[in-house]
Amino acid sequence: MVRQIQKALAGAGYKVIADGVYGKITEEAVMQYQYDNRMNIDGVVGPATLARLLKCRFKKSKRKITEIIIHCTATQEGKDFTVADVRRWHKQQGWSDIGYHYLIGRHGEVWEGRNVDTIGAHCCGHNSNSIGVCYVGGLSSFNGKPKDTRTLAQRTAMIQLLTELKKIYPEAKIYGHHDFDNGKDCPCFDARLEYSRI
Repeated sequence: MVRQIQKALAGAGYKVIADGVYGKITEEAVMQYQYDNRMNIDGVVGPATLARLLKCRFKKSKRKITEIIIHCTATQEGKDFTVADVRRWHKQQGWSDIGYHYLIGRHGEVWEGRNVDTIGAHCCGHNSNSIGVCYVGGLSSFNGKPKDTRTLAQRTAMIQLLTELKKIYPEAKIYGHHDFDNGKDCPCFDARLEYSRI
């Protein structure tokens, strides 16, 4: 995550090396970025700062994107997993890479997954023209049944991510995975309704 933040800062013109270490140079660059963007200057990359940085690292896919499809990892609430974990799970299934293009962690982290120029592996029959976005969670820790487990940080990060994606793909419509597969609960909430105004 730190490396992605550093890449975004470098892309915005700040002198940062993407070494994955959140040291003094990176913190000072974050504070300068916050100052330049009239934000709260605390050196912390929270959801608001991350939302501004996101547009520095997004690129438009060479594919024609008409759908943005929301998913969950179908993991228990309260458990943290990273893009590296999900990538490993998908590769163990024989896939070439993680199936999603973006993954949102429980604390609002937004990770890049599969390259947006590459067709995803997240929704049968819709992969070629879509971007796959997934949040960590989706199962109750009590009984393991489907549940909307999004944290406030995830909800905030999701809105910010989708807002940026809609700027890049204004014609794309937002759906939940279950809109294309009635047998699935994923993402455990009505994404089409919730994000209809984005």
